[in-house]
Amino acid sequence: MSHTAHIRSHRKPRRSATTSIAVRAGVAGGVLSMAAAGASASASAAESTTQTIELPALTADMAAQVAESADATQQAAANYQLQAERDAAAAKAAKQAKADLAEAKKKAEAKEKAEAARKAAAEEAASRSAERTTLTSTSTTASAPASGSVATVIAFLNAQVGDAYVMGGTGPNAWDCSGLVQAAFKQVGVDLPRVSGDQSTAGTPVSLSNLQVGDILYWGSAGSAYHVGVYIGDGQYLDAANPSKGVVIQDLSGYPATGAVRVL
Repeated sequence: MSHTAHIRSHRKPRRSATTSIAVRAGVAGGVLSMAAAGASASASAAESTTQTIELPALTADMAAQVAESADATQQAAANYQLQAERDAAAAKAAKQAKADLAEAKKKAEAKEKAEAARKAAAEEAASRSAERTTLTSTSTTASAPASGSVATVIAFLNAQVGDAYVMGGTGPNAWDCSGLVQAAFKQVGVDLPRVSGDQSTAGTPVSLSNLQVGDILYWGSAGSAYHVGVYIGDGQYLDAANPSKGVVIQDLSGYPATGAVRVL
């Protein structure tokens, strides 16, 4: 027997393989658990970080959309207001154009009337001048009076054509209607009343369809006539007409008399 057989060994006893494997497995498991926990924490942290980053971006998009919608609404309102202003301006312009057209038409009509009045006045002046120029021929074409007294009356009247009309005038160069008639018949000794109303009843009434040269014509009612003249034949009469015409020869068709009286 060896002299060392009963001496204990000073070496530590070996752990069994099973125990060593278990310890190592535990250590490894702990390390893996810690690694998994760390990975999980890292993932959670990453996810949290991602969410924290995405939320502000989403909010900014919404704000941009809201701002864009507000701008569009404001622009639409401005467009509506602009269109309303344009419509109002167009309506006002149309109304003004209509008023201007009516005013222009009114002025044109007034101008036409003034021109027509001017032409009428010019024609009347020309006609009056022609009457004076043809006085001699006109008087000779009148129906020949049956009495010398009537011829004297007509000759006197013809000599006054062209004289002025003056209210209350009795000659020798200005007359009113009754003053001329009174002076004409005074040439043959017939004394007539001074005014038209009295002269319209001074002689024998005759119908207008049976007139003779020298008959006195009157306008208005018998006894209150407002105008008188003397018939000279061929549908014409001679009178002191008015301030614009003076003493003239006129056609009965243009100014029909009311009645007539005969004094010769």
